[in-house]
Amino acid sequence: MNDKAENKAEEIKGKAKEAAGDATDNEQWQAEGKADQAKGSLKQAGEKIKDSVKHVTD
Repeated sequence: MNDKAENKAEEIKGKAKEAAGDATDNEQWQAEGKADQAKGSLKQAGEKIKDSVKHVTD
């Protein structure tokens, strides 16, 4: 799986974990879900920057 797909999967996993935490009032899952989403989003932003730099240098 490529980096972009892995990052998106991590973000989706985080949304699911947060939703499960919301449904069960599990604050740990809510926090972990938000953290997973943030990590996935940050990695996606990094990939976009790498793509932009690569495009400029090509």
